[in-house]
Amino acid sequence: MNLDQAKQTFVEESHDLLQSMEDALLRIESAGGDAEDINAIFRAAHTIKGSAGLFGFDCVVSFTHVVENLLDRTRNGELAMGGDLVALLLGCCDHIRVLVDHVATRDGETLDSDVITAGEDLMGRLRAYGGSGPVAEHPPVTIEPENREQRPLEDGVAADTWHISLRFGTAVLRNGMDPLSFIRYLGTLGEIAAIITLLDAMPATADMDPESCYLGFEIDFRGDVSKETLEGAFEFVRDDCLLHILPPHARVVEFLKLVSELPEGVERLGEILMASGALTHKELESALSSQKDEEIAARRNDDGHDAGLRPLGEIVVKQGFVQQPVVDAALEKQKQVRDSKAQESRFVRVHADKLDELINLVGELVIAGASANLLAQRARQSALQEAASVMSRLVEEIRDGALRLRMVEIGDTFHRFQRVVRDMSRELGKDIELVISGAETELDKMVVEKIGDPLMHLVRNSIDHGIESAQVREAQGKNAKGTLRLNAYHDSGSIVIEVSDDGGGLNRDRIFDKAVEQGLASAGQAMTDQEIFNLVFEPGFSTADKVTNLSGRGVGMDVVRRNIEALRGMVEICSEPGLGATVKIRLPLTLAIIDGFLVGVGKSAYVVPLDMVLECVELDESERQASREHSYVNLRGEVLPFLRLRDQFEIGGQPSRRENIVVVQYAGQKAGLVVDELMGEFQTVIKPLSSLFRQLKGISGSTILGSGEVALIMDVPTLVQQAVNRETQAVSYDLSADVH
Repeated sequence: MNLDQAKQTFVEESHDLLQSMEDALLRIESAGGDAEDINAIFRAAHTIKGSAGLFGFDCVVSFTHVVENLLDRTRNGELAMGGDLVALLLGCCDHIRVLVDHVATRDGETLDSDVITAGEDLMGRLRAYGGSGPVAEHPPVTIEPENREQRPLEDGVAADTWHISLRFGTAVLRNGMDPLSFIRYLGTLGEIAAIITLLDAMPATADMDPESCYLGFEIDFRGDVSKETLEGAFEFVRDDCLLHILPPHARVVEFLKLVSELPEGVERLGEILMASGALTHKELESALSSQKDEEIAARRNDDGHDAGLRPLGEIVVKQGFVQQPVVDAALEKQKQVRDSKAQESRFVRVHADKLDELINLVGELVIAGASANLLAQRARQSALQEAASVMSRLVEEIRDGALRLRMVEIGDTFHRFQRVVRDMSRELGKDIELVISGAETELDKMVVEKIGDPLMHLVRNSIDHGIESAQVREAQGKNAKGTLRLNAYHDSGSIVIEVSDDGGGLNRDRIFDKAVEQGLASAGQAMTDQEIFNLVFEPGFSTADKVTNLSGRGVGMDVVRRNIEALRGMVEICSEPGLGATVKIRLPLTLAIIDGFLVGVGKSAYVVPLDMVLECVELDESERQASREHSYVNLRGEVLPFLRLRDQFEIGGQPSRRENIVVVQYAGQKAGLVVDELMGEFQTVIKPLSSLFRQLKGISGSTILGSGEVALIMDVPTLVQQAVNRETQAVSYDLSADVH
């Protein structure tokens, strides 16, 4: 991986971590959160700071460092994570995102003045909380007096003191060291609560060497220091003595906590114990040396088999360096890290452009496969047809697999609106809750990327226009807190996204009056509720009395419809006065390749999306005669409106003697398409129409057949709506004629 790729990876991972921080902060604000949320926020900030340091992004490091200090104090319980602090940290997330984007695109350039000013303001507010001090890589945890337990351990050591077992070597004095000077220095680091001098190594008077040291000490030490600091007090005699340092009971509990909170970048047992402070570097070296000595001494058993290494955890416990519970916790952490790495190894980060290129190649493969299949049928060779059939099946599997690579859950898009709802509701003085469902629903990545802006418009409209203020809601007998819902689900080969609120709903009369005022409707015109609601999608339409920075300019909803129609989708509004409104967006699952049903009309071929086809029925002679007077048939007792594609697209010539109706369904409505010939299923590679043909009604794209000819893809939603409307108008006309 070159530097540019590594930098891009840093940017992408930083954005993911910042999103995780934001989600955790919003959870804390709405539901109180827990200690794990605070730890997750701290780890994310720490990871961003460390990664930025590797690239020399000093502006990111310096700002994130101050944020990390404050988060560390919240972890230790020194600061409560209240609403004001959450708001400040959300602002810090935004600023870090700006800094990361700056170094990604304009590395080496000076920050803009407004960015510098915003950063200084945030730094000042952070320091007001006292978050400017340095953060240690693994900060020592203080033991408050009220947390200390004045009770003896099983070995008689006080629970709130370190126990130091010290045996000086006999050569200490000859090497120019004074054993008592180390005891005195230890007293400067804290309080020596108790000390016992051991004389068990003292020889008889006649055998005593005045230049040799025979002393040992058992020391109880009370002080807020790390194990490594205590070991450092005996640095100059470390090789000439036996030293064992046992932490107090409270510190053992803290070691267990620190082990569980370690980031998942360390995998070796010794490194985990060192990172938590339970094991020092020299103790680790001693244990590894003992392990190696044992391996050499017991290289082979008597039966000639390798004896194997004794576990490091067993050695450090036996040598008295670490207690067994701490080793057990470290082993569990090691297992978690390995499981996490095994999970991560299952995923590969792939650039989106490569996926798009793969989909394009698969599309060409589908077209080539259709051509080969057609040639095999014309050759009428059974072996060749069998081979072509196998190839078609494999191509279909490759196609489905390639498309699944681009399918992503819409939940990530939905969750980004948590912050939008929070900020807007505060700005407008409203209390609004965002409820998300169907987050696991999958659709094409390209669709997800392009649906973000339309959803933003709809969410902002619901918050600004739909949901009332708390005072108004209470006066109407509603809950003071409004609810905004985002929902997604699959339906008839499409994905449906709903944005709904429990506000006042759309004001039908007000919309109609505004439409008349703007020349979109006439005063006496009869319009259904759905037709009136659809007027809000007209360019420039707005019912807002005043323009704000949130809405009122009439440029939102027409953008929504235009963007959705560009994705071959449709949008509709449902509303009930006083109960709220729901905007439904229907989109295709993919924009690349679909299963189609090929039909023929005259010499032309058309493709109907297979997911929308319910059945095919033959139009008998009596129905053909009746269909000349009306555009619907009786389908097993149900009125089925239909369209003749020959008339729809003005295809000349006489219709076939055997016409068929392809029954399609979209958004719960059924309609029939009358065609001359049913040609079977067809893997369809969607080719967009040129700008000259994009305004054609009833056509959503084109594809290339195996013969090299072009077939048009039916826009089923438009055709179904057209057939239903025509049938409704015909029925209304018949009723009117009967009355007269």
